[in-house]
Amino acid sequence: MKIAVASGKGGTGKTFVATNLFNVLSGRGEKVTLVDCDAEAPDDLLFFEAGKRDEFEVTHQVPVISKDACTWCGRCSSWCNYNAIFYVPTAKVIEVIENLCHGCGACSFACNSGAITEKPVVLGTVTSFTTSAGSPLIESRMRVNEMSPVRVIKAAIKEAGNEGTVILDAPPGTSCPFVQTVDTADYVVLVTEPTPFGLSDLRQSVETLKTMNKKCAVIINRADIGDNGVKDYIEEEKIPLLAEINYDPVIARCYSEGRLITSEDDKIAGLFASLADKIITEHGTGSNKW
Repeated sequence: MKIAVASGKGGTGKTFVATNLFNVLSGRGEKVTLVDCDAEAPDDLLFFEAGKRDEFEVTHQVPVISKDACTWCGRCSSWCNYNAIFYVPTAKVIEVIENLCHGCGACSFACNSGAITEKPVVLGTVTSFTTSAGSPLIESRMRVNEMSPVRVIKAAIKEAGNEGTVILDAPPGTSCPFVQTVDTADYVVLVTEPTPFGLSDLRQSVETLKTMNKKCAVIINRADIGDNGVKDYIEEEKIPLLAEINYDPVIARCYSEGRLITSEDDKIAGLFASLADKIITEHGTGSNKW
């Protein structure tokens, strides 16, 4: 079972929920893997003592254009949906902007003169760790200055496999990295906050999931600070409310210092244990579809 913990915006407590769910399940001796899919800013590892097991680079193929063989027809540039080929025929200029290239191969297919070959370019790395409790933690990390982390995220999820429970700590937002992460999930948990910004981005997340035919459940973090807009919205949309977590300075301090509250507070640990059981039960009903 794959559980994606996601949000429409950053700072709602998504990583807080993902890491503590993982910690509780790992502490119970269950087979569980945590995948940090926020490849642009991975931080799950900060909360665990873990030893590195393996690391590999994620690459894709980008075009190399031979100006000697090029006929300056412009087909490669016109076929590129990402504007990664800069083409000025009157000045005999044609260059590949590697950071914009998505490695789709359309330009190579379009070229009729055999002027395009390809070379591998490193997008990022996927690193596997084992925590002190013996559970795998997989980190995706995009190389600085790359445009899209999607291939790195995809490789990290694949590396996690399908055994036991896999928790996917999704990147914030509702763009391609979010879609790539939740697409593989059996269950999506959206962590939000009771503010106008939280509600706005929650709406975007829910609407995106609807187009993917994936239902979700909601956790409201810092539930006692803000307004009732989020609650009214999820009641209207008939979205299950999994839990409300009130603001607590002790939790905030623990988190800011890179510690897991479920290792220090039995009450919070019990809340997350119940949360995990509830998710598994909900998934078992087969109701996670719009």
